[in-house]
Parts: sequence; structure tokens; C-alpha cells
Amino acid sequence: MEIKGSAVKSIVEFIKKNHPDSYQDWLNSLPEESKRIFTEPVLPSNWYPMNESAVIPTRHLAELFFNGDMEKGAWESGRYSAQSALTGIYKFFIMAVSPFFIISKASRILSTYYRPSEIEVIEKGDNWVLVDITKFEEPSEIIECRICGWIQRALEISGAKNVKIEVRRTMTRGDELTELYISWD
Repeated sequence: MEIKGSAVKSIVEFIKKNHPDSYQDWLNSLPEESKRIFTEPVLPSNWYPMNESAVIPTRHLAELFFNGDMEKGAWESGRYSAQSALTGIYKFFIMAVSPFFIISKASRILSTYYRPSEIEVIEKGDNWVLVDITKFEEPSEIIECRICGWIQRALEISGAKNVKIEVRRTMTRGDELTELYISWD
């Protein structure tokens, strides 16, 4: 499974922005395959192996900066990824559309960052939506948390308040799909 370079690059930016004095410690903590990816410039348009360029590096940042709390580290890293991706003209666009519009484009957005992947809207109400990730070849709790953090921050940028995401089912525990219940005020 692969992840887009722009998402990989956001991990580096997240650490350099929030923990600049510890960037080298994080880099040194990585296994050689991962370290090799980050010692060269990460190209936003390239695709990288997900485990070596996102799962392992995010696990290490959680260990170093979030007292080993993988969920928190991955979630915050995902939020940062959305914040950095949705700047400039994209931010104005996101602010002009509804949370439902953003979620309706979820399949296009997810496949922009992860391949192969598929997500679909199953149900929606006034201030909630139920989505299923139906294809994700290498399920990872860390990546699920990054995705949830990304969605949460994107919806906040669009004006949604009190965004909550509940993972109801997950491929990481053997379910056939990952089901996300997303609500906001």
C-alpha cells in the first residue's frame, strides 16, 4: 500500500514545527528503510510505501512526543496534515462549502492520499454522516487515526464546530470494513 508524498511530508513539517529541537532525535530513532525516505527530499507528488513512510514514523513521533499515545500522536499528525493541505485557495474553498460537501468528496480525497483505497457515504442526517472505508489493503490503527484527525480538522476549517468521530467498526480488528460516525454542531 502507498501514501502520497504530501502526507509523508506533513509528518516532517509537523515535527519541525512543534518539536524543532527534537527532529534529529526522531529521525535517528527510525529504522534504516524509513530513515532513508526522510534523508532525501520528500516529493509531494511521489508515492511512498505506507508502512515505512507513515506508520513507523508516526509511531516513533507518538513515542517521542506523546508519551507513547499512538492514537493521540497519529490524530494530531493527521490534523496537522489537513491544516497544511488546506491552505491558500483551498482554505477559501473549504470555508465556502458545507461539511456534507467535504464528506461527499471523501472517496476522491482518500484516494488522493492512499492507494488503493475506497470510502463511501452510507447514511447522513442533519449534522452527522456515516462513512465506510471499504478498501484499504494494509489496515493500520495509526493510519485510521491520521485519517480521522484529517477529517476532523478539514470539517473544522469548513466551519463545523464540536466535530466528533467515532470508529464503530475497524478492519484493524478484523471487521470487513472501517465504519466512521462523524457528527458536528
